[in-house]
Amino acid sequence: MVTTTPEQDETKGSETGLPRELGLVSATSMVVGSTIGSGIFMVPAIVAMDLKSPAAAMLCWIVGGLITVCGALSVAELATALPRTGGPFAYLLEAYGPLPAFLLGWTVLTVITGAVLGAMAMVFAKYLSVFLSLTPGEQHGSAALLILIVGAINYLGVRRAAALMNFATAAKVAILIALGALAFTAVRGHALVMSDHPLADVPVSSLSAALIPIMWTYAGWEGLTYIGGELSRPQRTVPIAFALGIACVIALYILTNLGFYYLLPASTIANSQDIAVAFASRIPAFGRDGAVVVSCLVLLSTISGVNAAMMVSSRALYAMAERRLFFPAVGRRSPWFRTPSIAIWLTTCLGCAYALGNDFTQLARQSILAAWPFALLTVAAVFVLRRTRPDIPRPYRTWGYPIVPAIFLLASGVVLGDLLATNPRETMFSFLTILSGIPAYHLWRRTAVCRSGS
Repeated sequence: MVTTTPEQDETKGSETGLPRELGLVSATSMVVGSTIGSGIFMVPAIVAMDLKSPAAAMLCWIVGGLITVCGALSVAELATALPRTGGPFAYLLEAYGPLPAFLLGWTVLTVITGAVLGAMAMVFAKYLSVFLSLTPGEQHGSAALLILIVGAINYLGVRRAAALMNFATAAKVAILIALGALAFTAVRGHALVMSDHPLADVPVSSLSAALIPIMWTYAGWEGLTYIGGELSRPQRTVPIAFALGIACVIALYILTNLGFYYLLPASTIANSQDIAVAFASRIPAFGRDGAVVVSCLVLLSTISGVNAAMMVSSRALYAMAERRLFFPAVGRRSPWFRTPSIAIWLTTCLGCAYALGNDFTQLARQSILAAWPFALLTVAAVFVLRRTRPDIPRPYRTWGYPIVPAIFLLASGVVLGDLLATNPRETMFSFLTILSGIPAYHLWRRTAVCRSGS
């Protein structure tokens, strides 16, 4: 008979006191909503610049999806064995001890929270300008206002936050499907495989270069694990939500790219400043209204993305405080709404501050460079905990272990290597920011000992 530990109880509240109120629909929506952002409208142009062959580009999008599947299959084992609030923070704490977990929380606090929220909110403000003609200053203000509104909704209850996520994600998926499907209603399209650029002639180095930005568009799927302490029946919900959500993301990315290459030649995609608008304007059903349709889609994408980032970052900070690695006040819960209230408002303030003082490019690079090392450590934790904690009940065990997690680790290593080679200054700055958490950790532990001694 398998015993159930407090953190594995499927019916009671989580070990952090947050209610388990989210089901499969909200969990799947979290996977899709936190993954599909603005990247699908920008990265295809980058890929087309590296690859002149549409067939090679489609191959890279499929490979990127398969690598993501490997990561999800691996992390699902951790999420079902340790369904705790804070997700990767809890896994790193269990696998490596408090310092690596603290470094994740430190990076979320100092870089990731503000950069992710600020970047997506700035994209929202940019496309809102299509309807309101905002000045640059008003765009920054609109971005901060969006973060403030989403923060307030999250404070009022996880079910309200999930309802916003479900609505925005469902609408986003519906519009993406419509765009992809309606592209083929055009009378004349371009061949998906051009005879003068066959797949066999594409060098492996070009495929590798194109795969890097594609992996960025797939990032974010692990956001589901941060709300593991609020999922009902997490041992069943997490694997199914990962399977459904990532399958949906892969299908939508492939459908959208097929539509791009059907309506537009690769050279146009590579040189387009706004590929989504150029694409939608060629769909007969939209015509000149293509820019409006795309703007609505991006607005929905960024709303669900900001909401997902708010849920993820606030839970990371909350879990950090719960484990006494951050100020205890951040671990407080609202007595009325049973939400991590202080963590939510702290996250909101950080996002607003970044949105008011930075542009999209700065924020996007900061968040990507800071988050990737922890994705690698999280998947590696599957190997560590198999060896150090074989006693933990594992309702789901990684399919294809050890090859599947090894594939993801290898791909993550390639991404980090490429970042170091192409952006050495920014990458090293991000790494130094992470490492600056080491003295902060020792200072925190020292002051914690002094407080307990007094």
